[in-house]
Amino acid sequence: MGYQEVQSVPEADRLERALGAFLRQQLSAPVVTMRGFLDIILEDTRRLGLDGAIPDLERMRDACTDLAALVGRVIDQPDAIRKPEESFETFQSRLRHDLRTPLNAIKGYCEMLIEDMRDAGQTQLLPDLDKVREAADQLLLQIDAMVEPSPRSDEQEKPVEIVAGLLRAIAPVDVRQHEHGRELTSRILVVDDIAANRDLLDRRLTREGHQVVAVDNGAGALDLLLVENFDLILLDLMMPGMSGFEVLCRLKSSSRMRHIPVIMISALDELDTAVRCIEAGAEDYLPKPFNPILLRAKINASLEKKWLRDREQKHFEELRTEKLRSESLLLNILPQNIVARMRAGEAVIADRFDHATILFSDLVGFTVLASSFAPDRILELLSSVFESFDRAVQEQGLEKIKTIGDAYMVAGGLPEPLPDHTRRVAALAIEMLDIMERMRARLDVDLKVRIGIHVGPVVAGVIGTHKFIYDVWGDTVNTASRMESFGAPGRIHVSAETYGVLRHDFEFEPRGPLEIKGKGAMETYFLVGRAR
Repeated sequence: MGYQEVQSVPEADRLERALGAFLRQQLSAPVVTMRGFLDIILEDTRRLGLDGAIPDLERMRDACTDLAALVGRVIDQPDAIRKPEESFETFQSRLRHDLRTPLNAIKGYCEMLIEDMRDAGQTQLLPDLDKVREAADQLLLQIDAMVEPSPRSDEQEKPVEIVAGLLRAIAPVDVRQHEHGRELTSRILVVDDIAANRDLLDRRLTREGHQVVAVDNGAGALDLLLVENFDLILLDLMMPGMSGFEVLCRLKSSSRMRHIPVIMISALDELDTAVRCIEAGAEDYLPKPFNPILLRAKINASLEKKWLRDREQKHFEELRTEKLRSESLLLNILPQNIVARMRAGEAVIADRFDHATILFSDLVGFTVLASSFAPDRILELLSSVFESFDRAVQEQGLEKIKTIGDAYMVAGGLPEPLPDHTRRVAALAIEMLDIMERMRARLDVDLKVRIGIHVGPVVAGVIGTHKFIYDVWGDTVNTASRMESFGAPGRIHVSAETYGVLRHDFEFEPRGPLEIKGKGAMETYFLVGRAR
């Protein structure tokens, strides 16, 4: 007989078991509901001091207990409660009577209590008592339907049809499939003080392709977890020394280890213990002796969730890295506080500064070099110069505005106020001359820098929405540009306004009145160094 044929034999048994579970659910659900509400009502009755109702409520609860036991026997052992000489019709009739007896008692007491409490104006418990009565009515209808199906029963889906449909949707476990390792292999830590248990788990999990490490105590497991990585922990609850629950609590309190899923395994088959372990952070709880297929399913489900979490965390880190990269690129073209304002939702960013310092520089001789050098050599030269300028700007706390070709523009006193910005720009200009002198000697190129500085009011802001830039404009900018273009190679040309701010801290060389295009005659100076 083939494997498929072997599997088909127990299908009838599987359907019978499932049908029994379905009927148990249908009949026991109202009983469980009544018992649950009666427990709540008894608690509230004692709290409200309604002692006179307690005896009837306790009788109702006892009747619920008897009813639950009878329902269980009807579903699980129907042949045992049927007398040998009884016909099926007589058995059904007696069964109906036996089920209705405690149920009628419950309903009778319930209706009596509802009437008494309503007359006494004690309405607090009436909603819950109504729920008990509704559950009793529901169960009565189900009991009657077992013996005398209603006329509409042909229109309703039969229990057998419901259960058969479920079994068709849930295929039976293929034992052969579970005899071999799955693709979801991992590194598992087994913690159990009993060597036989460790050996069995090690053997089973290793056959399925997992890497297994086993330890016999909780302290050893925690020490191992500090130096090694695991995908899953199988943790025995009852161990000498440090219990499995204590190990679990320490794991979940550690930021390094709390992400590792833990399945608790214990011979203590107690609901409270399972609940406490789940609350403490366990992924699952499995009582001993465990079904190996169920254990495998729980392991695979836990691993799947862990790998999904790991993948989610990896994606998060990638997004975080990409965000930092994007932010770094944005900060390369915009000042930090401008980026913050854009994030805050400002659509138009334009600010007036009453006193700012603007510097322009130009590389004299660059055009000649560009026509004689290869493009990559020119790019390397220009990058080397501007990177040195950039570092000097950062050291002075100033703002690089932009480069156009071989022109370089810097502003001081914006986008945030800076009390000594003019002095800082002057110091930068001196450093830029020194940088170019070192470049000339190191690269053996005939290249000098011409610098112009002016102070005054400006407007600064973000221009454009596509390939936007932070820019500065106004007459002060135009004048600073003229100082540069009317200056001299290797010199720092400044306006009279700039001289007025810096004359006590730096030395200057007057140029006399100079006719500046678009400005007329202007008094200008060469800044030659710091004051001695």
